[in-house]
Amino acid sequence: MLTHPTTERLAALGLNGMAKALDEQRQAQATFDPLCFEDRLGLLVDREAAERDAKRLVARLKFAALRQTACVEDLDLRTPRGIDRAVMAQLIDGGWIGRHENLLITGPTGLGKSWVACALGHKACRDGRKVAYHRVPRLFEALTIARGDGRHARMLKVIAGVDLLILDDWGLAVLNPTERRDLLEILEDRHGRGSTIVTSQLPVEHWHEAIGDPTLADAILDRLVHNAHRLKLAGDSMRKRKTIMNALDPASQG
Repeated sequence: MLTHPTTERLAALGLNGMAKALDEQRQAQATFDPLCFEDRLGLLVDREAAERDAKRLVARLKFAALRQTACVEDLDLRTPRGIDRAVMAQLIDGGWIGRHENLLITGPTGLGKSWVACALGHKACRDGRKVAYHRVPRLFEALTIARGDGRHARMLKVIAGVDLLILDDWGLAVLNPTERRDLLEILEDRHGRGSTIVTSQLPVEHWHEAIGDPTLADAILDRLVHNAHRLKLAGDSMRKRKTIMNALDPASQG
């Protein structure tokens, strides 16, 4: 007799998962009647926990703003790209993030560097970690604007606070003095406190030149490279391969 008022009270208290589960138990009463009180209560609590976990995941993914909708379960390990299954399994496990280690993903364009980075970022969000994705050129633009309107320090603090920072498309142009200082500040704040994924078409051995200033380059790379895992992709462009496969697919011919 108190089922409806109880459901409304649960919803009013913000326990929407429990309210929905209680309503479902009421509608399928014959199924749940054999269960004892503790079991039925446990189902309500489990549903509430699951709904809250789902909401937190949605919030983490929204904050992360990943460039691509990618997940590790869809990772293509059959196409030869230099991805070792054992290494990828360790990266997916995420222990390296807990140890505040970095990951450098390099290789020619079209091999899925950003996709792999976003898939690992998505997995980190699912593991309850806070993630942020930035394309390097746009990040520096945003920091320049933030410096002008007084948000610069706050923006750096937010970047420093994430468990996993993804810096995509690194090394497209030589950094200017302001960009070098910003990058050093970011990596200094995160050193030993968070993990960073960097994707780049440039081999790591050329990053020193891409930074521009020898002294700052030494400081930046010391904080980024010395404890980093490296994933070197090689092979044919995945985009080109997909275009060829689509052309060969009779269904795509209309």
